Amino acid sequence: MTDTPALPDLTAYEGVLFDLDGVLTPTAEVHMRAWKEMFDELFAAWNIEPPYTDRDYFEYVDGKKRYDGVASLLRSRDVEVPWGDPSDDPSEDTVCGVGNRKNAVFSRILRAEGIAPYPGSVALLDVLQAAGTPIAVVSSSKNAVEVLEAAGLRDRFPVVMDGVIAERDHLASKPAPDVFAEAARLLGVDPARSVAVEDALSGVRSAAAAGYAVVVGVDRGVGAGDLTAAGATVVVDDLAAFVD
Repeated sequence: MTDTPALPDLTAYEGVLFDLDGVLTPTAEVHMRAWKEMFDELFAAWNIEPPYTDRDYFEYVDGKKRYDGVASLLRSRDVEVPWGDPSDDPSEDTVCGVGNRKNAVFSRILRAEGIAPYPGSVALLDVLQAAGTPIAVVSSSKNAVEVLEAAGLRDRFPVVMDGVIAERDHLASKPAPDVFAEAARLLGVDPARSVAVEDALSGVRSAAAAGYAVVVGVDRGVGAGDLTAAGATVVVDDLAAFVD
C-alpha cells in the first residue's frame, strides 16, 4: 500500500477558476445527451459513417465553443459545410445551424428536467468563499448564465467567462489559453498563483497553456490518465476530496 500525496490547500492560492459543465453541475451529461440526439439524427440524414460515439464527444466537442465543436466533429468524418452565421435557423445545414440545432435540444432538456449542482462542488465553494478566495467560472457554453441560475449558483461568481463573452471579444476556444487567461485578468489574479478546475481535455490544455499553478482534473469519465497527459497536475473523482 502506497501513501496518497496530500491534495493542495486551494485557499492558499490567489484565485480558483472553475469550468461549469461537469465540474460544478452535471450539465455535461445533458450536453452529451443533446449532442448525441442531434448527431444521431444528423448522421442518419446525411449517411455519415462511422456512427457518433461518446468518445467523439470527449475528443472533438467537450469543452469547446459550440460551433468549433460542430466543425471539429464533422471534420473528423471528412464532412465540410459552410460556417454560416450565429443567427442561422436550426434547420439550416451550416456549422452554425447544426450548433443551434443542438442548443435547442439542450434547452428543451434543461427546461424539462432542471439541474442541481454537485454537492461536493458546492461544499468546496463554501470553503473558498469562507476563506475569501476569489472564484470565477470559465465556460465555453453560451448557456452558462442560464445553467448557473437554474442551479442556484449565479450569485456566487463575480466573473463568468462564457461563450457569449468569448464570441464578443473574439477569444479562441479551449484548448487555446485565451479564455482562462482573460478570466484571470477579469478576476484580478495571476494564473501563476491560481488554480483552474476542469473535467474536459480541451479545458485542461487551455488552463495549462495559460500557465496556472495548479490544474485540477475532475474525472467524470474521460479518464485520469488522459487528464494527466493533457496537463492536469492533480486528478480527483469529485471536488469533495478537497473538503473531506
